[in-house]
Amino acid sequence: MSGGSESDDCVTANGMVYIPEVRNEETPTVGMKFDSLDLAYNFYNRYAFLAGFGIRLHSSFRGTNKKEILRKEFVCCKQGAYRKDETRERKRQRGISRCNCKAKIVVVKTNGSKKYAISLFAEGHNHKMTDSERVHLLRSHRRISDSTKVLTKQLGSVNIPIHQKVSIFEVQSGGMDKIDFIKKDIYNLECSVNGKLRNHDVELVTEYFMAEQKKKNEAFYFKIEGDGEDKFSRCFWADATSRRAYRLYGDVVVFDTTFNTNRYDLKFAPILGVNNHGQKIVLACTFLSKETTESFIWMFEEFKKAMQGGEPKTIITDQDAAITRAISIAFPTTFHRLCIWHITSKFHVKLPHSAYKEYWREFQKAIWDTDNKDEFDAKWNIVVTKAGFTDHQWLSSMFDLRESWVPAYARDFFAAGMSSSQRAEGSHAFFKQYISRRNSLMDFIIRFERALSHQRQKELAADHVDAFEVAQCILPMPMNKQMATLYTRAMFQKFEKELIQRTACFLELKTEDASKVVFN
Repeated sequence: MSGGSESDDCVTANGMVYIPEVRNEETPTVGMKFDSLDLAYNFYNRYAFLAGFGIRLHSSFRGTNKKEILRKEFVCCKQGAYRKDETRERKRQRGISRCNCKAKIVVVKTNGSKKYAISLFAEGHNHKMTDSERVHLLRSHRRISDSTKVLTKQLGSVNIPIHQKVSIFEVQSGGMDKIDFIKKDIYNLECSVNGKLRNHDVELVTEYFMAEQKKKNEAFYFKIEGDGEDKFSRCFWADATSRRAYRLYGDVVVFDTTFNTNRYDLKFAPILGVNNHGQKIVLACTFLSKETTESFIWMFEEFKKAMQGGEPKTIITDQDAAITRAISIAFPTTFHRLCIWHITSKFHVKLPHSAYKEYWREFQKAIWDTDNKDEFDAKWNIVVTKAGFTDHQWLSSMFDLRESWVPAYARDFFAAGMSSSQRAEGSHAFFKQYISRRNSLMDFIIRFERALSHQRQKELAADHVDAFEVAQCILPMPMNKQMATLYTRAMFQKFEKELIQRTACFLELKTEDASKVVFN
């Protein structure tokens, strides 16, 4: 190259011209012919890589039929000049890379010829070449191969973030300078794919659910409603496995709406249950755009259509007025239990700090250490009076609702070992391993199905253990051995723990008949 300054800045003012030093066989020449424009581009781009600059496509000229390109220019990436648009507000300020460089090649196709020939080769640049260790960062020398695109999609399906994808490609290729692209290219690829799917979610999800329904002999149930603009308003679905599980384990369900898992901020509201191993199971799923009484009634009515076996005996939810009204309408015979964890977690917010610190232990004893309703009422009133909170609005409202959340009032209602919606929140933590807020609805459903299959595999593994092994009994008692054959392994371990603890108790015979003996 001819001389110049040590910087990479454009030097048009001093008139210096930079001529790349590349072997003759790698350098374009006028008259050189190519079978296609792609081959011409690739040859010039290869030359640019060796020289130390990037290229891009420029102007085209088409024939009279407008289908065939007869003339095409490939120019240096620094061609053109920066023009500031005063009317356009920019979110970020980009550096200026163009300096009106004139380096380029022009290829033309003459009449009757099937090949493109170089008609012009402008070799000189008005800027220094990029160093060899940085040339791979220029845009025209970055490329994501088809195999990399496939792997990127597969890694995305298991929620691998972009920076970890790039690290994987780096290890595969042997260094960042050998992977042929940068992190931003992967980000742009995913944005491009997501952009093509955007505004088609209703159509895609409907087609997916219809295919599932056809494949599973109509046992797959779904209902979708849109807002008239190809967007979801609400969506409900339950597959055959979930519908079958409800017939077996639908006595108690947990419902929660605190899970935002998609780019549209739709509420994902799963309805969950517990199986005979004590594991969380998904009974149905819903997307809701609005958390209104009408939306919840719609969801519960769809749930009743999908499930055989009638209303659940107990439903556990957060304290929400819209949900409460919807349950009273859709499930009039169901016991609605409020999540005790969410209520007790509000004490430190609703009470003054000093009062909470002084009296919280007494509130805990009233809530958890009482065996009947009268005992709870007495202990609650004592601590409220002692703390001077007889007129406290929130405490009074919680006392009025005590039948819905206090254990002493709920002992007569089967709850499958649950007293809060933490089962739902624990399920959220599990599903977050597979899904993210960047997901489209179609992405979400595919990834959710995969997570669901993993969850069900754990249930299958527990079934296998029960069928293949016999539980060992710690206590050599006839009742213990009998229960080992009746309970699942998880439930038997809970039973045996209770049985061991009862050995510390004094027993008093209460009643006895031909079928049973009852002790106090």
